Amino acid sequence: MSRVEGLITRKIVLQDKEYPVILKEIHDPPKELYIKGEITSQDKVAIAIVGTRKFTQYGKQVAYDISGNLAKLGITIVSGLARGIDAFAHEAALESGGRTIAVLGSGLDRESFFPASNWSLSEKIAKQGAVITEYSFGTRGTNFTFPQRNRIVSGLSLGVVVIEAPEESGALITASLALEQNREVFAVPGNIYENNSQGTNKLIKMGAKLVTGIEDILEELNLTHLLSAEKKINYQPENKEEEIVLSLLSIKPVHIDEIIKQSKMPASSVNSTLMILELKRVVKNLGKNNFIII
Repeated sequence: MSRVEGLITRKIVLQDKEYPVILKEIHDPPKELYIKGEITSQDKVAIAIVGTRKFTQYGKQVAYDISGNLAKLGITIVSGLARGIDAFAHEAALESGGRTIAVLGSGLDRESFFPASNWSLSEKIAKQGAVITEYSFGTRGTNFTFPQRNRIVSGLSLGVVVIEAPEESGALITASLALEQNREVFAVPGNIYENNSQGTNKLIKMGAKLVTGIEDILEELNLTHLLSAEKKINYQPENKEEEIVLSLLSIKPVHIDEIIKQSKMPASSVNSTLMILELKRVVKNLGKNNFIII
């Protein structure tokens, strides 16, 4: 372990428990990762948002809306901390109180860090997520390291959303890598006369999922239940039993046996509470006693 501007940085290798399981699935995972911040179990549900540095106001607004709304649902936002769309995606996740992971094409030390203008943003990310790289201290970014880091951006994610990208954009490299890694590729359509839309519109013509809102992403990734999970905040439990049961229903279906085990409530109480919540249309049995919030 070492310190970078007061924050502890450490190295993990493929065999470590903290190494992201989803990243091990790609054919060339980095043998080691340097991390500033924390990688948590929540980061298993992550979506990458990437795009051009030469953004328009349209691209900026879309990046903020999509990233912020996904982060509010508990989805981790992954990007490359470049200027423009990447930075906006990270910022929106932070402002929404969500988690975000930045992947660098340089070392974590300030002298090597690129782009220097995003150093303060990286510090905020490390406190509410993680900044990671496969490159050791003193490694400056090159025309090789930045495309290489893109495989980590897509590798950490269930899917990649491209927002504004010319035909020669690095964001399209990430999209291509995502396809190789069997990840989903999404693209936000743009003005056919704008250079920044040429890459994204081309991706859509080639089969990328067209995105006009987060619902398109959630549907493709079978994560629409996350929209229902938000309703948990709006429903006020009427007794202690309801409060306990609802606190145990997460972003994925939970089996009744797990609810009984975690709640330490009698099985009969859990059953009756779930039945009442179903009648109130707060929870739903997906079958075989697997429950989600609706």
